[in-house]
Amino acid sequence: MATAAGAKSVMISPVRKLLGFGQSPWLDFIQRRLLKSGELERMIDEWGVRGVTSNPVIFDKAIAHTHDYDSEITRLAEAAKSAAEIYEALAVEDVRGAAELLLPVYRETDGADGFVSLEVSPHLARDPERTISEAKRLWTALDRPNVMIKVPGTREGLTAIRSLLADGINVNVTLLFSIDRYREVLETYFEGIEAALAAGRAVERIASVASFFLSRIDTLIDRELDRLAASDDARGRRAASLRGEAAIASARVAYGVFEESLVSERFLRLHAHGARAQRLLWASTGTKDPTYSDIKYVEPLIGPHTINTMPLATLEAYHKHGQPRTRLAEGRQRAERVLRALADFEIDLDMVTARLLDEGLDKFVQPYDALLNALETTRQARSVAAKTVHA
Repeated sequence: MATAAGAKSVMISPVRKLLGFGQSPWLDFIQRRLLKSGELERMIDEWGVRGVTSNPVIFDKAIAHTHDYDSEITRLAEAAKSAAEIYEALAVEDVRGAAELLLPVYRETDGADGFVSLEVSPHLARDPERTISEAKRLWTALDRPNVMIKVPGTREGLTAIRSLLADGINVNVTLLFSIDRYREVLETYFEGIEAALAAGRAVERIASVASFFLSRIDTLIDRELDRLAASDDARGRRAASLRGEAAIASARVAYGVFEESLVSERFLRLHAHGARAQRLLWASTGTKDPTYSDIKYVEPLIGPHTINTMPLATLEAYHKHGQPRTRLAEGRQRAERVLRALADFEIDLDMVTARLLDEGLDKFVQPYDALLNALETTRQARSVAAKTVHA
């Protein structure tokens, strides 16, 4: 950047530069300290962060493994709140606080960006009726236009997603691994918006994203490729060459499906009534294999109408050495060849993605339950202490 003599040059963060390529950088992390210290506000102002996502793993680390919430937990325990009520109160306050910080982004982008997501209980992933009920309750409690309710993209979840969109509730469809399931989610989005229109509801402000999870795909498939590569023959070397390719290939094919949807008669008809596209959101973008780049799931997936929600370490790494340019639309044919090659090795992507969905739900249930157990232990201890003091 050219500057006047003697003036300091101002580096534009590579994170902020993503905006120029049509991609919104979001932060996959939330914690009370991040909000109170001004750190999130700085990331929004200086780095161009445009949204925040949360999940039970993140809240477990934030609440059960720090002292940020101790005084509020004590207050809620003394008010005879249950562990579930305490968790919800803490999570709602954090999400609402982040939404306040992002409200200027929401307004500047005319409702296109600036969202914060809160997930329904992972125990409800196969129960559409209870998912709908809890999502509506959380939506009312949050009371902000720029929040999204996260609903897992299970087959049963599609019913809930359709109903919530029809009622004008913003939805983040989470835990997507399968290209076929993503197609079903797109269909569900269209159905939900169509139902909203049929009910006479304005649809301009109904927002939704489809969260496609990446690194876990490679983690599982690489394990099988490593087994095949151990043979050290031509077939083994070919298997080794596919290592770390499956997730990005899946994402590029999914993006092709998204691009096709944008020019479909169905979407154009909805768009004429003010409906927005359901953007693809790249999730699980923290690198798990230390042999890979720490921005492996960022650089190749930059493209218009997308979001990358990055863990804090990944966001910081991209700020330090990201080199953004549009890469997502490149290599779709190669991506399709990669997926065909995996099939040649009898790696069944349908089975892989079904397993990943089940494991993903378990990975959310376990910390969710651990957090509630920890809160219950604390609640009981504080209640006993309070009774002793007042005895």
